[in-house]
Amino acid sequence: MLNDPVRRSLYQFVVCSSEAVSRDQAAKAAGVQRALAAFHLDRLADEGLLDVEFKRLTGRSGPGAGRPSKLYRRSDREIDVTLPPREYDLAAHLLAAAIDDASGGRSEVRQSLQRIALQFGRQMGQEARTRAGPRPSSAKRRDAAIEVLREHGFEPRWSGGDVVLGNCPFHCLAQQFAGLICGMNLHLMEGFRSSLGVKKGTIEPRLAPEPGRCCVRFGSAA
Repeated sequence: MLNDPVRRSLYQFVVCSSEAVSRDQAAKAAGVQRALAAFHLDRLADEGLLDVEFKRLTGRSGPGAGRPSKLYRRSDREIDVTLPPREYDLAAHLLAAAIDDASGGRSEVRQSLQRIALQFGRQMGQEARTRAGPRPSSAKRRDAAIEVLREHGFEPRWSGGDVVLGNCPFHCLAQQFAGLICGMNLHLMEGFRSSLGVKKGTIEPRLAPEPGRCCVRFGSAA
């Protein structure tokens, strides 16, 4: 379904948008004609990868307000393997390592998990620093960080001065074990931030759960 580069580009634009998008918006983002965008968007909707809604973008109602526009947003349906991106193998690895590392009871396992998540986050941050190159500008460091987060399925995007993680790669686990998994994720992101070379206090990960998003959000410490 997503082997076609145009369809993949359109899908990526929709899932990275905080609001439902129109055919015109998607066509402009992908650099294709509106008719072609509409064809691929409707195919994605038919396959259950996108949800459809209708809304008047003018904000007016009643006679003369025009026809509602067809808008698209990512479906809540979870597609195995990649759509939306999940990292259950990473969660399993971190949990298994924590259990193996701990020798005591439940609280010690939780502490081990947080410590191991912090270490893995630092590896992610170091990968971003390597990609940014020697003596990188702030923009290059930021772009490399966004790229690494995207590869791990977090679907990062800017919202004001914050970085919002639009997807939780551990979604099902977080639904059942929110305290454990969200705590793990927070330490993962703190390790990531600490290895980026970003001054502490400039931008901090914090728990800010919202429906349809990761529980962690990067924002100013203030």
